[in-house]
Amino acid sequence: MTSSFSDWFWNERFWLPENATWAELEHPPPGAEYPRVRHVLYALPLSVGVFLLRLLFERLVAKPCAHILQIQAGVPRRAQPNAVLERLYRSKTSPDTRQLEGLSKQLDWDVRKIQRWFRIRRDQDRPSTQTKFCESMWRFTFYLGIFIYAICHLWVSPWMWDTRHCWYNYPFQPLSPGQYNHYVAELAFYWSLMFSQFTDIKRKDFMIMLVHHLATIILITFSYANNMLRAGTLVMCVHDASDIFLEAAKLANYAKYQRLCDGLFVLFSMSFFVTRLVIYPFWIVRSVLIESWEIAGPYQCWWLFNGLLLVLQTLHIIWFYLIARIAIKAIFKGKVAKDDRSDIDSSSDEEINSSCGKTPSQTLNTKGSSHTGNLNGETHDH
Repeated sequence: MTSSFSDWFWNERFWLPENATWAELEHPPPGAEYPRVRHVLYALPLSVGVFLLRLLFERLVAKPCAHILQIQAGVPRRAQPNAVLERLYRSKTSPDTRQLEGLSKQLDWDVRKIQRWFRIRRDQDRPSTQTKFCESMWRFTFYLGIFIYAICHLWVSPWMWDTRHCWYNYPFQPLSPGQYNHYVAELAFYWSLMFSQFTDIKRKDFMIMLVHHLATIILITFSYANNMLRAGTLVMCVHDASDIFLEAAKLANYAKYQRLCDGLFVLFSMSFFVTRLVIYPFWIVRSVLIESWEIAGPYQCWWLFNGLLLVLQTLHIIWFYLIARIAIKAIFKGKVAKDDRSDIDSSSDEEINSSCGKTPSQTLNTKGSSHTGNLNGETHDH
């Protein structure tokens, strides 16, 4: 049964153009190597290594940097132990008016005292600035490193300058070590993000990021399986570019370097627009949609890949809308109430009120990251 399912799933007429078979890809010419599906399985144990490396990096590198910048972990106030309130808090962190009135009668507490208890309890669960700084520093380091690596091997590749080379003699295109390392590193990183998303700082766009990670993992895995590596490396490189500036802006924000944060946020906004709303759709997606049709011809899997690429583009538009809201508030109001993708359990009323009148970098309040980061998809984000 397993063999029958595998044969059905990996049907050649679905995954490959009419002129190609899996047998041909399994036996490349002497001196050449083609991608094989089992290669990407190495990314799963490697993702565990990436996660462990992250823990070591945060402990041995990021935390000492946070101490140098005087970013303290902080000890939040502890809410008064109360079994009734704690039981409700586990299911609903912000009770409505009816529930507050019921609790007031049950406990013989004033409503304002109950509201204060829930506010302190939410603050108690909120991660410290040091935790968010360490998370962003890890993502910044990875995005910067993988982007530099990608540029180094793409710079000498003809398909970076002429995307039609992505489809000449497709899918019989040799696999280079640079492509393999880039793919496996990115896939392991996104698998680690997928797992850690359930333990990291929780945000309003949890489901959006979950869809983003799933679409990214599927794209990376299956584009490797059918040797769409040339276009795939371009997609990953373009996505990593703006994430670098986002994580850098958040690091400056946590360290309270106001002007640096403002400048980096401007660079992030510009790079996000250029890479994800200009280069990605009009250069890469256009190549996969039009040039691949003209040179290699369409096949069944072609529709799947283009659909996933368009899903990512839809997410880009949503994220840029959030970025634009922050920018518009900063330009016309001189302040930003809070990041539209901040943590679900947001700050207390006093903190929100005190944010009025602050500059964009102070009220940006990027509480963690996502593929992509707090505003993209890290990003990150991504």
